Amino acid sequence: MADTPYNVVSFSNDEEEKNEIVNYTGEKSLQQIFYGAPGTGKSHAINELTAGKDVIRTTFHPDTDYSTFVGAYKPTTKSVPVTTVIGTNAVPVKLNGKEMMEDKIVYEYVSQAFLQAYVAAWRKYSDAQEGEEPMDEFLVIEEINRGNCAQIFGDLFQLLDRGDEGFSEYPIKADSDMKKLLEKEFKGLEIKNKEGINALFNGGKDIVAEVLAGDVLLLPNNLYIWATMNTSDQSLFPIDSAFKRRWDWNYVPISDAGKKWMIEVNGAQYDWWKFLEAINDKVYHATYSEDKKLGYFFCKAKDGVISADKFVSKVIFYLWNDVFKDSEFEGDTFKDEDGEKLSFDKFYSVENNQVKVNGTKIVKFLSNLNLEPDSEADEDNSEEGFETEGDKKLPKTSKVFSVEFPDGTVINENNKFDTYHKTLSKIGIEQVEKIAAEMKYHRLHTPLVTKSKYEAILNKPEYSYIQEGDCFIVKGINNITMYRMVMLLDNRLDLQLKVCYE
Repeated sequence: MADTPYNVVSFSNDEEEKNEIVNYTGEKSLQQIFYGAPGTGKSHAINELTAGKDVIRTTFHPDTDYSTFVGAYKPTTKSVPVTTVIGTNAVPVKLNGKEMMEDKIVYEYVSQAFLQAYVAAWRKYSDAQEGEEPMDEFLVIEEINRGNCAQIFGDLFQLLDRGDEGFSEYPIKADSDMKKLLEKEFKGLEIKNKEGINALFNGGKDIVAEVLAGDVLLLPNNLYIWATMNTSDQSLFPIDSAFKRRWDWNYVPISDAGKKWMIEVNGAQYDWWKFLEAINDKVYHATYSEDKKLGYFFCKAKDGVISADKFVSKVIFYLWNDVFKDSEFEGDTFKDEDGEKLSFDKFYSVENNQVKVNGTKIVKFLSNLNLEPDSEADEDNSEEGFETEGDKKLPKTSKVFSVEFPDGTVINENNKFDTYHKTLSKIGIEQVEKIAAEMKYHRLHTPLVTKSKYEAILNKPEYSYIQEGDCFIVKGINNITMYRMVMLLDNRLDLQLKVCYE
């Protein structure tokens, strides 16, 4: 793609920092392809950028062709009168004076994703008032390189050349069947800004009238065609350079999405992002290719946890079958406890005639990558020792935990959780929930205060939920975590609390 202009897509979690993706000219990109390794969030990126917009989505595959993308005759059921022949005339059959009807299969020209988006975009132009910009219409093509683009687009290829104003520079003539459909769809439409559009084309033609009559096809500047492309897909179709030139290319790199997902094996949890960093380094040195690497969303977590079953069936299976088999699993990373090759079948065992994942082998593989179980200091519930915060030395089991508010209210219960609970209630549980959602402190990678219960907490007997208003507070966390949460709230909300913890 050396001859193709491209950007690197970077997405922020901060709503105020989110920007639209623009092309290399600085204009809003009408045609762009988001490409990268599997699981980098290409579709997610498009969803973020088109939130609240009208989107028609389709997916290319080897059997996709012009008719399934644009439109084709298809059999449909239609109710027609029952007739009989009398002499040389077909006469409707009546029963008790009422015409009898029957369902018959007839063929009609049916629009597909492209024509649906095309018609919707021009309708939006008709809906726009004088001097007003029309609403945007998006046609999203998932996995664009899994279909034969030359065959699928056909003569539409010519329309992808957009002028400075965003309209197709070279309109094409619609065939007779498409013309009939468009003429019907556009009947009665009026484009207020037709003079401005007509002025873009030489020859004094009323190009808008030709569009509404269905004579020609012309992409308007409110029709965006965006696509995704997984560069590691096998058995895909090549895209020629002429086709590439008509698109802007946005590379979606592998990055930490900040979800704090964990791989759970034998009761221990391993950081998903640390695993990706380690394994992607091995992938690159085995293949010298970015395409085979794993993106953050390659495997989806449930409540922040990727189970051992899912890890083996999706991640290990991909690595063993699509990546490392060509390099013959060289190196210590792929050896078991006995120094033998850690073949895929070893990740499963049979117990009581049931096939189960072998957690020991998963742990060995992760250990070979120099990964250790995640252990957060504030997760430690031990009853001895001290924790440091800056220059302050904090006992893990404090004898005193009291909170004084500026209005003189003092909360100092015998049970430390009761002190914590009442403090959150007085601060305002809705305010607390918003800050807890940032997960500066958390348990099992779930918020300490939340509006919905998480399975990760419900499945652990040492934790439970206490309801406060519309929110749920995690019970079972240790004292120092409760203290830290209160101090975080004090700092973020400028509460000017006096907190004693010793």
